Amino acid sequence: MAAEPTAHELLRKHRPTLDQALEAIRTRAYWSPHPEHPKAYGENGSLDAAAGKAAFDALLGNRLDLADQPGVDDWVGGEVSPYGIELGVSYPHPDIDVLLPAMRAGQRAWREAGPELRAVVCLEILKRISDRTHQFAHAVMHTSGQAFMMAFQAGGPHAQDRGLEAVAYAYAEQVRTPEQAEWTKPQGKRDPLVLTKRFTAVPRGIGLVIGCNTFPTWNGFPGLFASLATGNAVLVKPHPRAVLPLALTVRIARDVLAEAGFDPNLVALAAERPGEGIAKTLALRPEIKIIDYTGSTAFGDWLETNAHQAQVYTEKAGVNTVIVHSTDDYQGMLSNLAFSLSLYSGQMCTTPQNLLIPRDGIATDQGHKSFDEVTADLARAVDGLLGDDARANALLGAIVNPDVKARLEAAAGLGEVALASREVTNPEFPDAVVRTPVIVKLDGAKPDDEAAYMSECFGPVSFAVAVDSAADAVELLRRTVREKGAMTVGAYTTDAATEQAVEEVCLEEAAQLSLNLTGGVYVNQTAAFSDFHGSGGNPAANAALTDSAFVASRFRMVEVRREA
Repeated sequence: MAAEPTAHELLRKHRPTLDQALEAIRTRAYWSPHPEHPKAYGENGSLDAAAGKAAFDALLGNRLDLADQPGVDDWVGGEVSPYGIELGVSYPHPDIDVLLPAMRAGQRAWREAGPELRAVVCLEILKRISDRTHQFAHAVMHTSGQAFMMAFQAGGPHAQDRGLEAVAYAYAEQVRTPEQAEWTKPQGKRDPLVLTKRFTAVPRGIGLVIGCNTFPTWNGFPGLFASLATGNAVLVKPHPRAVLPLALTVRIARDVLAEAGFDPNLVALAAERPGEGIAKTLALRPEIKIIDYTGSTAFGDWLETNAHQAQVYTEKAGVNTVIVHSTDDYQGMLSNLAFSLSLYSGQMCTTPQNLLIPRDGIATDQGHKSFDEVTADLARAVDGLLGDDARANALLGAIVNPDVKARLEAAAGLGEVALASREVTNPEFPDAVVRTPVIVKLDGAKPDDEAAYMSECFGPVSFAVAVDSAADAVELLRRTVREKGAMTVGAYTTDAATEQAVEEVCLEEAAQLSLNLTGGVYVNQTAAFSDFHGSGGNPAANAALTDSAFVASRFRMVEVRREA
């Protein structure tokens, strides 16, 4: 009973936001309750820029305590910023035989709270995360290598939008069935058969969120909040290079749950020792009933094959493709592509890799452009965008790990280089590894070149692939999506038949398509409440962020019926 005033206050505070989110996912129109501009913070309990930076600095070199999380048997850490700073934060390491039973203990009360109360508790968690957006921005920046402004937006309000979106979908699916029903079946001259029926959304069990290095909050929040809002406890296993943003999330979630009268162990952290590989151990535990994973194809495939006891949601890897057939805004196309290839050093699962260009060239508003002219002009557009080092640092961020750097350096040996990568110095962080993109020209008709462009090369590497015709480009697109998967597809064409052919391939192979983008929207960006991130229908991912399928299997509807 003590939690009821808190519950009432949370409903009063957050139900309007939930209603707006439900309307947004219905209409797919633009909406966000989370400000994108740093200056919007600093009032009503939120941290401004200076306070957020101070809060981040206060974490460095210290233990991040999680309010008596059970089963702590060690303290672990070791994160080093891609900008060259040792964070020195240590986190509780779990004895999972102690932690997992403790997490299950609070699930009955959380289930009995019902969809609405669970939703507004989740919204309170998101609100407190939003209040600390400046702190989270530094945490994301120094674990992912994103430049500050991108870390602020993608790691802050955009990630929070994705979490709220998941809550809205979860709520909508749970209340689709009424809580109670009266069932009366006429029996002619006899008395009717009358039953009362009660329907309860029952959680699967414990959800495991396996975080990624590049977008710890943006990719972590959807699964975390989808599972929590549907009544499940959630164990968060961050990437060992990007623990801090998700550890802060867990700490806030535990505080909110406790204040609302629920067991804080409904959300817990599983930080690991170097090389421990705890994700594989956890994934096979019988208590784990849901797994959300973002990362390599190899481990994603392993999870799908081996974690039979769990509902597994994966976002893996793909070969994102753009067909460049023709355009009525040549400069706009070049500028748009240059930004897409450069943003966060191409370290996004949505960044274009293969640019399929007819070897005879393309029609443009500036006349016919040969294959070599298109690639040279695109190289100049990237150079122009990144020619100033200050702007380059603001767009590129830092290379997230040595594997990306190695792929970038090896790419130059795969074909003729249209744009060479160069080093960029970051005066604020001299130890940061900052590199501009490389563009390599390949021939779609050569088997040796195919081995390169048909493999994902994650990072600032793109291939300009010469193809014989638009039809060949469309067929290569189809084969690429079918065999390798794609999170995004783009196309530039002024020809209606080519546009229709590309669209048909994307519909048949379930790939998200962007057509003729020349302005301030880019193929590698998606907006919560409106755009679907991935489709779940090709090898790049078996789930979409966010649709009904992403939440509906996280619970089951259980019926209790009685004779009236």
